[in-house]
Amino acid sequence: MLITFEGIEGSGKTTQIELLYNHLKEKGYEVIKTREPGGTAFGEALRRIFLHENLNVLPLSELLVFMAMRAQHVEELILPALKDGKVVLCDRFVDASYAYQGYGRGIDLGIIETLNRFVTKGVRPNLTILLDCPVKKGLQRKAANVMDRFEKENIAFHQRIKNAYLKLAGEEPKRFLIVDGKKRVEDIETIIRKKVENLLKNYGI
Repeated sequence: MLITFEGIEGSGKTTQIELLYNHLKEKGYEVIKTREPGGTAFGEALRRIFLHENLNVLPLSELLVFMAMRAQHVEELILPALKDGKVVLCDRFVDASYAYQGYGRGIDLGIIETLNRFVTKGVRPNLTILLDCPVKKGLQRKAANVMDRFEKENIAFHQRIKNAYLKLAGEEPKRFLIVDGKKRVEDIETIIRKKVENLLKNYGI
């Protein structure tokens, strides 16, 4: 089973994926935690370069590099884990390309769809958890640390990403779980746990 986490910068994805990972491990599930960009040695090496705050990257170049990392990620880690019956928790996946490079950068969504289908080999999330929070709140959380190239984008860019995620969720309501990112960490964790446990039960896992 593939469960993905999406949301704007500072929405709380990393915290919640860690909490769910630990919970499922304690319950005895075979679970893998991974992320995009990254997830493999190849992807993590590119991530270190790609997120550098002063790097000038054209939108199409950005998309193609992300797709290269995703192709490696799916082939090397995600597909083998799914074939072994493991639960895969992924911090960002295909929806991030539509939100960031599509709605954020203005690249044609049809191009992104074609590339996504090609590199994922048909792998789709069983559940996508969207942590929705105000842009300013998310960026305030990030401001305490060194910000990467995406985090340093202007408010308008991040607002487009937020709106894009809500649009994507509206188009596939059965796949998405939208959670209010302004809630307490513990409350968000409870909502996610309940949804995931019900999903695993329904799949007989």
